Amino acid sequence: MSKATTGLDQGLYDYILDTTLREPEVLARLRAETDSHPRAGMQISPDQGQLLGLLVELIGAKRIIEIGTFTGYSSTAMALAMPADGELIACDLSEEYTAMARRYWAEAGVDGRVDLRIAPAVETLDALIADGRSGTFDMAFIDADKESYQDYYERCLTLVRPGGLIAVDNVLWHGRVTDASDTTVDTQAIRAFNAGLKDDGRVTLSMLSVADGLTLARKR
Repeated sequence: MSKATTGLDQGLYDYILDTTLREPEVLARLRAETDSHPRAGMQISPDQGQLLGLLVELIGAKRIIEIGTFTGYSSTAMALAMPADGELIACDLSEEYTAMARRYWAEAGVDGRVDLRIAPAVETLDALIADGRSGTFDMAFIDADKESYQDYYERCLTLVRPGGLIAVDNVLWHGRVTDASDTTVDTQAIRAFNAGLKDDGRVTLSMLSVADGLTLARKR
């Protein structure tokens, strides 16, 4: 029994991957290719991708919104866990980054499930709301610019059905959330988002220490 979360050194993290990771070959190749990208740090970890896939299966998600796609690891992991008639709307600004994602969606055989929208995510979300899609999505994953987290969250809360799930990445922000000397815009935005979510009675809440911190919020 422990009163606190066990800290992970590299050896213990490697043990977790060695004993639990069931990474499809297409995802392993995507991860390896992204490792050479100048912005490789934006990619989620493989254990987090596996967790997202498990969450998709647990809630039977058929309609998902992803905010922040990058090279496609998280979207591919979730799309692989969806049924064949599933729909994943992927929001991103970069044609360059998502070109790799498109290639791997096709290789994974899930390109028919993914609808990539190249536009500011707030615009895409507002358009979905205007189109009458409120309450029709099962899950949302937020992993984009930190200043806009609250805007994304509020719109996702509108679009996700009661009982649906919103997953928010980077909520520990590499530990900078506890560094009082860090007053950068992104760090302050994450702190404010985390603090506000604690008292949000519209959701049931849990913050996990997986990867860079993952908050799960189930819409009541």
